[in-house]
Amino acid sequence: MLKIDAIPAFNDNYIWFIHAPDTQHVLIVDPGDAVPVFDAIKQHDLIPIAILITHGCHDHVDGIGDLLEQYDLPVYGPENEFIPHITHPLSACDELSISPHFPAFRVLDLPGHTKGHIGFLMEGCLFCGDTLFGAGCGRLHGNPAELLFRSLQQVVELPSETLIYCAHEYTEANLRFAVEIEPKNEAIRQRIVDTALMRKQGEVSLPSTLALERQTNPFLRCGQSDVNKAAERWSAQQLDSQQAVFTELRKWKDSF
Repeated sequence: MLKIDAIPAFNDNYIWFIHAPDTQHVLIVDPGDAVPVFDAIKQHDLIPIAILITHGCHDHVDGIGDLLEQYDLPVYGPENEFIPHITHPLSACDELSISPHFPAFRVLDLPGHTKGHIGFLMEGCLFCGDTLFGAGCGRLHGNPAELLFRSLQQVVELPSETLIYCAHEYTEANLRFAVEIEPKNEAIRQRIVDTALMRKQGEVSLPSTLALERQTNPFLRCGQSDVNKAAERWSAQQLDSQQAVFTELRKWKDSF
């Protein structure tokens, strides 16, 4: 079984370390800052094997160059974005093998937050960058809401026990929006309590499960009557599809 650690960076980023069983080998996901990566590698005597990149925002890629000065590593990332240092450009595929130390994994095309965003699915763990957050989703950087909506529909069809490893500690803020949408949703209210306790104890609120996101994430609940009605009230218009509800929710969250 894989061991996965969150390496904090900046104010609220997480760089994920994926450890191979019974070895010191690690994969590094979205190293926006090399300093905490170097510190973690030195502290635990780790051996980096590869870098995985979900998309090209600076807080996910700015540490790559410094890491490559120290380590000769392949860099896997989206083929539809220009990201310096990518050695293995990727789009959706069912089985990709990086090293005999790690299981093969799927690559998902998850555009919307950025045009070429991808995700990595390994042994039931989804590294989804800024596509899906705890109780939220990414902003639209000039892309149509339809792109991100379709990407989230891909995610929501994964098994309910899928673990969601997103790249930011946004859960508490996102839950404040979620409860505004569904004030009677007991799962959201319980998650607010649970998340507050985790954060008070200095714990990471991630990963979540897809099952929990389905219960508490408004962007995955656009077919629910209460979510639809809330979006209609906010937008002052009738919304006749889940995609239309999603579009208005994303606008609402941007102004929240």
